[in-house]
Amino acid sequence: MGRFVNPDNSAFQVALNSKIYVDKTGLLEYTNSVLNTTSAYICNSRPRRFGKSYAANMLAAYYSKGASSENMFSNLNIGKSADFRTHLNQYDVVHIDIQWFLSNCENADNVVALIKKSVLDELREIYPDILNTEIISLSDALSRVTEQTGQKFVLIIDEWDVLIRDEAANEKIQNEYINFLRSIFKGTEPTRCIQLAYLTGILPIKKEKTQSALNNLEEFTMLYPDELAPFIGFTEEEVKELCQRYNRDFEKVKKWYDGYLLNDYQVYNPKAVVSVMTKGKFRSYWSETGSYEVVVPLIGMNFDGLKTAIIEMLSGLEVEVNTGTFKNDPANIQNKDDVLTYLIHLGYLGYNEATGSAFIPNEEIRQEMITAVRSGKWNEMISFQQESKELLSATISMDENAVAERIGKIHSEYASAIQYNDENSLSSTIAIAYLAAMQYYYKPIRELPTGLGFADFVFIPKPEFKGSYPALLVELKWNKKAETAIQQIKEKKYSDSILNYTGDILLVGINYDKVNKKHQCKIERHKNN
Repeated sequence: MGRFVNPDNSAFQVALNSKIYVDKTGLLEYTNSVLNTTSAYICNSRPRRFGKSYAANMLAAYYSKGASSENMFSNLNIGKSADFRTHLNQYDVVHIDIQWFLSNCENADNVVALIKKSVLDELREIYPDILNTEIISLSDALSRVTEQTGQKFVLIIDEWDVLIRDEAANEKIQNEYINFLRSIFKGTEPTRCIQLAYLTGILPIKKEKTQSALNNLEEFTMLYPDELAPFIGFTEEEVKELCQRYNRDFEKVKKWYDGYLLNDYQVYNPKAVVSVMTKGKFRSYWSETGSYEVVVPLIGMNFDGLKTAIIEMLSGLEVEVNTGTFKNDPANIQNKDDVLTYLIHLGYLGYNEATGSAFIPNEEIRQEMITAVRSGKWNEMISFQQESKELLSATISMDENAVAERIGKIHSEYASAIQYNDENSLSSTIAIAYLAAMQYYYKPIRELPTGLGFADFVFIPKPEFKGSYPALLVELKWNKKAETAIQQIKEKKYSDSILNYTGDILLVGINYDKVNKKHQCKIERHKNN
């Protein structure tokens, strides 16, 4: 039993001891299924506090010879698996946390040397007859032990990318680190001595130089999580169960913390969910995990279309993103798409694989992004916020002429990137125009099924603003009349969508005349029958 080689199971025991524990041993079923195959080299990347280290500790506790973990796992889901005991505590495990090594080095240049020395020293204690002091290569040591014992290793590397992120400008240490990883994982010899390799961090494998070095790793990311989608982060079903246990409003939890779409799973940040369950406070817990300050320089980059994209997403829209250009290297960001892709990996944006678009996933992240934008001191954003507030005020005051005028002004000044050719363009402009509503309202619901059709926009105020701000049912028309939009809201009973809402409701009809390029507005107060 050592610190890095054949560790005990105490780190995973801490998770089991916690007030809230969600069984993620399905990951073990997957890793068991790929042991000693070409798919046994895994890099699983997720944002901060998504449970990455928890998963790494679980893998170590299950596979390590230095632990006795049958009682720990037997009552969990993995305990029902036919091969549960086949692999339980059967392997020499090397488990290292790169963040720990970086934190314990006065000079980052010495990180790789410290990793090698620390692991080799423990391996020599376990296998003194095989490994002498002349062996200075970790990959050579692993190979020699396997050759003599017939036993393969399980390698687990937590925060694998910390040197890529924190030492982005230090090319020397990055090259040394990548060469170190290449020596362990690349080529024929590693396949003879590695049963399973599991790397986890925020970023996927760095492209270009490292792509050829580590291209034998199977990647599971925020973009393409594949089979590992439900094992990192909480699924919607898991959150529903927690809401029942702690008597929390699931729909409110969903608005605040949902939104990460991984394959067919809605995935929640475990940190936020655990916090709201135990504390009962609906607020942003994101700043407690990774400060918004990392976002400020990113969204402040002067790339064409970036600020427009941020404004659109803050307004509740999705933005197309080309994720293929990003090199998984924060020091090599070259365009708007690179910034958006990096923000997806950081967890500040969600990603819709089906549409290839990015979006702000939930209310928690929306607040963090707004804080980041304000900290970035966007003059145009400050001006736009004021325009949007005046529009919202005019809407609530039912000043139809002022609403039409301000929508036209916002369209001409701030939505120039949107080509105004169809009703979809009108919809995007309206979403942007009501950006200020996000302070008082939840993310607008687009095309909500209601009564006999679909409402274009439904704005529901947050509970604390319910007395001051009405719900808004917005219907858009193109080359027709605003009165027609109001009539449609009534005839198709769009208000049925929010029957449980007891506050005031305004019906807002907006039309755009393509010929004269004018907007018209009609507002009525909903009358309960």
